[in-house]
Amino acid sequence: MGARDRKGDREAGDVRAGILVTGNEVVNATIRDENSPWLAEELAGLGIAVDRVLIVPDDAEAIEEGLQHLAARDVEMIITTGGLGPTEDDKTAASVARFAGREMVLDPDMERKIAGILSRYAAARGVEVPKDGLDEANRKQAMVPVGSTPLDPVGTAPGLVVPGPDGVVVVVLPGPPRELRPMWSDAVRTEAVSEVVGRAEELDLLRLRLFGLPESRLAAELRKIQESGADLADLEVTTCLRKGELEVDIRFRPAAAGRANALGDALIEAFPAEVFSTDGTTIDRIVSDLLLGGPYTLSVAESCTAGLLSARISAVPGASRYFMGGAVTYSNDAKESMVGVSPTTLEEFGAVSPETAREMASGIRSSLGTDIGVSITGIAGPDGGSAEKRVGFVCFNVDGGDLGSIELAPTIPGGRNDIRERSALVALHLIRRLLQDSGG
Repeated sequence: MGARDRKGDREAGDVRAGILVTGNEVVNATIRDENSPWLAEELAGLGIAVDRVLIVPDDAEAIEEGLQHLAARDVEMIITTGGLGPTEDDKTAASVARFAGREMVLDPDMERKIAGILSRYAAARGVEVPKDGLDEANRKQAMVPVGSTPLDPVGTAPGLVVPGPDGVVVVVLPGPPRELRPMWSDAVRTEAVSEVVGRAEELDLLRLRLFGLPESRLAAELRKIQESGADLADLEVTTCLRKGELEVDIRFRPAAAGRANALGDALIEAFPAEVFSTDGTTIDRIVSDLLLGGPYTLSVAESCTAGLLSARISAVPGASRYFMGGAVTYSNDAKESMVGVSPTTLEEFGAVSPETAREMASGIRSSLGTDIGVSITGIAGPDGGSAEKRVGFVCFNVDGGDLGSIELAPTIPGGRNDIRERSALVALHLIRRLLQDSGG
């Protein structure tokens, strides 16, 4: 029975994929799986739903069992990540070949390509280029299943597109994201993958971003909307908390556009202060556009974030037109000498206080002559907290002169890195609020 026949009871355009992540380091949480979320989003954009994500160790039996499990789910495509290197524990390609019932053979063209890559690496390190071709370990990477389509490597490991049993297409990709992502683009252009993609009906996307809203309130509102009788048929709604912001994705086919827009409008009406983006634009880009639109200049004084805010601001292309610079004032001496915080303020209120944040913002604004000065000072932990000022207590100030000012002193949850990253995020949203409230 063919793949299309087995899946004949689905609606037209309903195509599904499975993702198999391999690697002991992922199973043991030594490294975080960044590939399956990225691939799931790429697939969603093509109209392909992810049925399952499995994570298995570098074990041939586990890999084959994972492939068989996903195939039994009647998916049209399986994507594997990891296990394509020259070492003994890189077993994915051979496991996929056994799953597909295909013999592994040496691809001379791929062998030459890998040899060329290794030669360039050797020359860059100033070592002698091997003259007798690939060693056995690296030649292993040039072994491909009969009938497969090799994908040129970004590192040294090629990818593969392998026809599997019952019409399933297996896309074999390396583990490092910097290699996987461009190779996925190559895979999509192959005949086998293009044929699967062509059977899917591409979904449109409506993406809302919210800040300052608990995930539980969003879930409750979605339930309320559904219980009110709203027609959410044919809408795929996913919510995700991403580093302090809530992201709502509403995916839909063209026929359901009216229902998707009605749901988006209902959420915007329910949370007018929390929805800051209705088209997926990031806070970094929104702040950039607001500063350019003024135009306004900006400077930053950071303590606990130690440059994280400056890094996010300057990461947006064109930031040099409005970002004049920043100061990392980690110590009290730096706060005094670099941004003019009064010793009296530090002694009376402490380095982490609204009063100190206020003087930091005005000080950096005055020092660099900008329209807006922003400050962050806080206790990132794990030590340094007290009964009055707990770990996570962070003070912010955005001094816009005639534009007004905003100050905030929340206690931010999480570990040290969470507190620092979320503090930079909070500061960006305060800049946005100041500029939007002032009509900037």
